[in-house]
Amino acid sequence: MQDRYQPHHVQVPSRREFLSRAGGGFGAIALAGLMAEQQSRANASPPPALRPHFFGKARNVIFLFMDGGPSHLDTFDPKPLVNEMAGKPLPQSIKRVITPMGVSENPLLASQRKWTQYGDSGLPVSDWYANVGECADDLCVIRSCTSDALNHVGGVCQMNTGSMLAGRPSLGAWVNYGLGSENRNLPGFVVMMDSDREPPGGNRIWGSGFMPATHQGTKFLAGKRPILYLDTPEGISDQRQLGKLGFIDELNRQHSALRPGDSELEARIASYELAFRMQAQAPEAVDLSNETQQTQEAYGMTEKRTQAFGRNCLLARRLIERGVRFVQLYSGSGSKWDAHSKIEENHSLHCSETDKPIAALLRDLKQRGLLDETLVIWGGEFGRTPMSEKGDGRDHNPYGFTTWLAGGGVKGGQVIGATDEFGMHAVDQKVHVHSLHATILAAMGVDHTELIYRLQGRAERATVNEGEIVSRAFG
Repeated sequence: MQDRYQPHHVQVPSRREFLSRAGGGFGAIALAGLMAEQQSRANASPPPALRPHFFGKARNVIFLFMDGGPSHLDTFDPKPLVNEMAGKPLPQSIKRVITPMGVSENPLLASQRKWTQYGDSGLPVSDWYANVGECADDLCVIRSCTSDALNHVGGVCQMNTGSMLAGRPSLGAWVNYGLGSENRNLPGFVVMMDSDREPPGGNRIWGSGFMPATHQGTKFLAGKRPILYLDTPEGISDQRQLGKLGFIDELNRQHSALRPGDSELEARIASYELAFRMQAQAPEAVDLSNETQQTQEAYGMTEKRTQAFGRNCLLARRLIERGVRFVQLYSGSGSKWDAHSKIEENHSLHCSETDKPIAALLRDLKQRGLLDETLVIWGGEFGRTPMSEKGDGRDHNPYGFTTWLAGGGVKGGQVIGATDEFGMHAVDQKVHVHSLHATILAAMGVDHTELIYRLQGRAERATVNEGEIVSRAFG
């Protein structure tokens, strides 16, 4: 049977390949041994998840990313003085904002939000996030986040990978690399968007960078069929399907043998194997018809405005229940939260799209006993300025903005850090992106200084050799 698949031609080696083979000598024997070992590992079951460095309550992460930069001043960080001085310039006592266009002299823009203190903690949340506010006692609101990026491409890249420059592994890839997957039949890292548009930087922001490509995020599609081609076509038996996959695997192995160290090819081979295993489990995991009507309504799936993000939130809960380690959901994919003008119209839309689904996710996880072991993160690449932009909008603000955490061993009902009285700069307990990532890893029991990938002899870390754990987040 095997003779049928022998090639009918001989590939002429290149000059480089000829010299490599002729000059390899005994090194070629060693290489053959290493390749045989690699082949043996590839055919074996995936290794078990690595042990954390210390005890961490979080086993999974759901990262809710508001693409474009939500305004902290209008959601979780009230600044009454901005309204009192609306129309006037930012006082000289507060450092002027340096933008790519120069020094901003725009007047302060009042916030039209109404604020309510929720729960036993009395945490203030605006009316744009009234449903999330009812979960205030589970939220750890970090008001002093900072980033290095002034634009979306660099900001999204840094919040996802730790660096403003593309090419480093994403946080989800680091978690996948460090802890592995709990379910060999589903990806360890899944990414979902609420539209067909991608965030700035595209798939590089959930990529694996210099790590093997097997650690990158798997993108699920928006809509009712997040994974295509899971069902075996009619008339194709399991035996025939296995035979076809075996033949493809044989061709891939032959190709790989000539190109050792090609992680993209190894990832492609692994993806075929994972895709076959997913045919058994993934259809059930993404089938939301198994959820009650009450659950679907709670997530907003019966309402046009909340349907897309609500579906993704419900899918995220189902995926982490089945062992997917890291799930990242993008709201407003393609920088739709970017409100340089008409912030009332922009944020009213996107907050209403996400408020109900996020609150439903938090309540659902808590009711099922999953919130203690699932870390939920909300935020964007930066915040917005207190000054106006184009009269009725706000500009980018990486100098002080808000991110909140819930579950995963984090102490809820508290505020960490602060911005100045105008919400322009972080002035107390500054939390840089690297420290935020270090804290997320710590919740999972991973020491960011010990999670190392060696690249050309250099010890690379998720936090780019910077950052400190925000220990207060854990009480």
